[in-house]
Parts: sequence; structure tokens; C-alpha cells
Amino acid sequence: MPHGCRFPLPLQAQSAFAFLSMPCTGYKCLPEIATSAYGLLAMTNLVAGAVGGVHRNLQLPMALTERRYSQTWNLSAFHFQLSTCQRSPISAAWASLSPHTLVPRNQAGELMDMRKWLTALLAAAMLLAAAPPVRAAGPDIAAPSAILMDAATGTVLYEKNASERLRPASVTKVMTLLLVMEALDTGRIGWDDTVIASEAACAKGGSQVYLEPGEEMSMDEMLKSVVVSSANDCATALAEHVAGSESAFVGMMNQRAQELGLLDTNFVNCTGLDDAPEAAEHLTTAHDIAVISRELLKHDRIRDYTTIWMDTVRGGKFGLSNTNKLVRFYQGTTGLKTGYTSAAGHCLAASAKRDGIELIAVVLHCASSADRFSSAKALLDYGFANYALVSAEMPEPLQPVPVTLGQKAAVQPELQQAAPILIEKGLQAAVTRTVTLAERVEAPVAAGQQLGTLTISANGETLAEIPIIAPEAIERLTWWELTCRLLRRLCMTMPEE
Repeated sequence: MPHGCRFPLPLQAQSAFAFLSMPCTGYKCLPEIATSAYGLLAMTNLVAGAVGGVHRNLQLPMALTERRYSQTWNLSAFHFQLSTCQRSPISAAWASLSPHTLVPRNQAGELMDMRKWLTALLAAAMLLAAAPPVRAAGPDIAAPSAILMDAATGTVLYEKNASERLRPASVTKVMTLLLVMEALDTGRIGWDDTVIASEAACAKGGSQVYLEPGEEMSMDEMLKSVVVSSANDCATALAEHVAGSESAFVGMMNQRAQELGLLDTNFVNCTGLDDAPEAAEHLTTAHDIAVISRELLKHDRIRDYTTIWMDTVRGGKFGLSNTNKLVRFYQGTTGLKTGYTSAAGHCLAASAKRDGIELIAVVLHCASSADRFSSAKALLDYGFANYALVSAEMPEPLQPVPVTLGQKAAVQPELQQAAPILIEKGLQAAVTRTVTLAERVEAPVAAGQQLGTLTISANGETLAEIPIIAPEAIERLTWWELTCRLLRRLCMTMPEE
């Protein structure tokens, strides 16, 4: 590097100029801060060459070093020169505005026509503004299998070997809890139920609250024990309470997995324990666990349990401490479930919500508990840092749509759904909303009939198309009603004698 030059010039310009080939020789003697200026210079010369029909030599004054260096780049068919040679009074005046001011010259060394220069500069600036944002690289995590999913839309934001079939350990209980919550919602079991522990449930090993055969526990405390302490005895007792036996419940688990389209998942028990020979077939994927977790989070009441850090059961005699340490140490955590066996490794299905966005991070087969929590946190951090929600609100209130031959003269349109849309944060400023709406419709109009579309886009890319519908049905006028209406109008228009 030459004397007096402290910063190397990057070989590629940023963003929209990355496509330009920039072979160069000699010294590279521009500070890093000039990268964007150089990129603008390159695009400006392309535009100026296209408009003016001639090649340009553009000089860039250098006020950062005492020595004089000259650098030449060949960019496609265009020729650029960055120079610190002796400047004319006019170019010196230009340079006084900024150490990096661009001085346009033609091949004769004369200053370019300022109108052409400003036109080219404006065009280049517009091209630069239209350049698509660069997507941030995904997080570097230790987990061998992982996925990050948006809970609202199911959009996958990051994945790493997410379709690899692995043992999930106690993360299995996400499906167990889903079936219990669905049974509660349908009335198959009740929140006021008392669950009685069987001998089979009490015989389960691993994490437990040490139920005794015949012991009774409320539905609330059973759920709390499963979610907070991963109690295998309580998970089995709940499975038996729902389906009559654990084997019948496992059949329900696999049926529900099929309904969700999870073809890589197979359960052989409701706990995730892998101490039996058939446990080798107890397999799922990070993707499938994320889908199940998303379904579970649709039951708002589950968060009353998944966000507990410490609690007690049996009248305060038995303490519970959450195995998911993110509940205590990660802002916005809403769940969900940890798991560990020597064969499955350390697993975690984690969820968190910030600024209206709820994300699901699943990591499987981690080498240590520290790895699973750090990997999950890195995934969640990545999601919250790079994605945002855009509301599906209308740019202006919708006007009623006239209805021809309807029993009502008009229908007031509304959005079919107003759920927010997940986008990359870099696109927020470029989001536009366009409404197309029928000028008139003919009766009959059905409830839910589409009347138009709200299109949300950014940088020319369609992000969402939301139907605009009729919220109510409007029947068509009968012949009798139509005749009466015509007669009334005739009477109103007849002149008085």
C-alpha cells in the first residue's frame, strides 16, 4: 500500500453496483467511506455514456494524502480515472465542498455541461434508491438441525437440516399438549376434571412429580407439571384421561400429524422417552415440531403455563422449576418445551413475541444444553432483527359499491382478513398498497363475495393480495318488487293536473 493511504478501496461497489466487473491494477487508495460514492460514480458514468453517446473521464480529487496517485479502472466499455493530479481553480472549488466530490470532465479535460451531469447524477440516484435490499446472512448456530418460523403465517425464515428425522425427546410433549388442549376446546374433557393416576403412568421414568397409583390431581396441576417440569407421569395420565390408554392416544398423535401434513413424523409414546426398543421409530423433524408448536400456540391459554418460571403443586408441597431457561432470561419468551435423552441430545422448541411478531425456533440433537439455548436465542434474535410486520390497513376508507337490482342500493365492502404481513425490515419504507374495486355489482350478492383486491407490494414484488368482500348478502329484487318500484317512480314523475 502506498505511503499516506490508510484504507483499501473495495474491489466491488455496494448494492446495485455489485454486477459491475471492476478489474484494476496499481494502487487502490480510497478510504472505505468512499465506497458508495464510487458506486454512484460508476452508475453515473453508465447513464451519462448512454445519454451523451461518448465515454467520460471522471476525476475524483483526493485531499487525504500529500502524494499524488492515479488509478484507472476499465468498467465494461467505459473508462474511469480517479486522480489526485493538480486541480484547476474550478475543480478545486468543487473539491472544497467535500474531500470526495466528483468532478466530471470530458475526454478533452474540460468540465462537462452541468445540465447533463446533474441529469445523469439524478438518474443514478434513482437507480440506487431502487436497488433491492441485501438479505442478512443467517445466524451461525451450533445446533445440527434447526428452523425458525413465523407463528402467524407459518413462513420459514431460516432452516438448517430441518427435514432430518431425529429423536425429539420430551419435545414430543408439544403434540401431547396440543391434543389435550384440543380435547378441552371440544369438550371431550373439562377444565374442572380431576385426573386419576394409573399404575402405568406412575411407572414412567425420567422427569416426574412422583405420582402415586390412584392419586388425584386437577387438570390445572397436571398441565402445569407437564409444561413446567416435563413430568412424564403426568403426561401419561393426561393421555389416558383423553383416550383411555396411552396406545390409543399415540394413535391420535400420529393421526393429527398426518392431518397437519407431517409425513416425516412418527410417535410411539406420549413422552419422548427412548428406553424401549420401539423408541428407535420415534422420530420427527425440526420442521414438523415447528408446525406442531404453531398449532399449539393457537390455544392462547397454553401460554398461562408455558410462561411459568417457578410454581408449586399439591398445595405448595412440591416445587416446579421450568426446564426452559429462556422463560427467565430471554425477553418476550412465550414457550414452549425442552427435551433431553442421551440418544436425542439436547432439544428445544422455543417461542417468543416482540413488537407483535411471535417466532418459533426449534433446535434438535444439540451437544449440550448451552448449545440448544444459545442456538435458539440466535435464531430468535435473527428473526426479530430482520423482519417486521406490516398492517393490512386500507390506504383510504372504502366507498360503498352500488348494487344493481338489489334490495339494498349499495354494499359496504371490507377486507376479508386484516392480519398483518411479515416482511423483511429493509422493505418497510418501500411498501405500497393498491386497491382495485368493482364500480358496480349486480344482485344477488352473496356474503363473502369478492368485490376487489388490496395488493401490498414493495419494489415491484407482490407481498400479499387480500380479497375485498361483501360482508352481507343482498337479494335480488323480485318481479313484483321491481314492478312496484317502477310504478312508484312513475307516480312521482307524473305531472299534477
